[in-house]
Amino acid sequence: MSKQSNHRLADKTLVIFDWDGTLMDSIGLIVESMHVAGEAHGFCTTDQAVKDIIGLSLMNGIEILYPQASESQKLAIQQSYADYYIPNSHRTPFFTPIESMLQALQQQGRKLAVATGKKRRGLDRVLTASASQHYFEITRCADESGSKPNPQMLTDILEHTQQSISKAVFIGDSIYDIQMANKLGMTSIAVDYGTATNKELAAQQPTYQVDTPQALTELLCG
Repeated sequence: MSKQSNHRLADKTLVIFDWDGTLMDSIGLIVESMHVAGEAHGFCTTDQAVKDIIGLSLMNGIEILYPQASESQKLAIQQSYADYYIPNSHRTPFFTPIESMLQALQQQGRKLAVATGKKRRGLDRVLTASASQHYFEITRCADESGSKPNPQMLTDILEHTQQSISKAVFIGDSIYDIQMANKLGMTSIAVDYGTATNKELAAQQPTYQVDTPQALTELLCG
């Protein structure tokens, strides 16, 4: 589980989460939405290819998936994705037992935050739908701070919460999440139940690695 022993999680006062595939069980809908959007404009891809771009901003992902598409086609794919994803977003619950974990961390006096590849409008929508805004002191999105693995989101969160890197931990399910934390030298937890495989995440050398939401809860809450 642990790659290093000198990053005591009990000492972390700031816990930063990725959203899709880490807190929320949304990978299936993301893959489905991208297939629908791409095919609507004559482009096809694979499930794994879509999973590999989750964590990036939507447009960055579209550019990787469909490099042959024109700029107008990429914008159209982005709109078609939103047109499908938004009315179906009720199908994306928190993983069990994520919400009880957030409650426990908050009761311990930890500051909680989110750093996500979603746009602000999209994150606000799911925060409202899941009634979870009150858990997080600050949330940062790709259209505000740049797409992962650019660490600006984490830097913004550290500045807002007035916490040092040594007091923070970042949790994510994609290689971009771990790369982002590593750029700052921040303690990281890779979760294997989202987009990337155990082997792919291990190659990024996260500080900790867990395979289930239950294991994440036990690791963070003690």
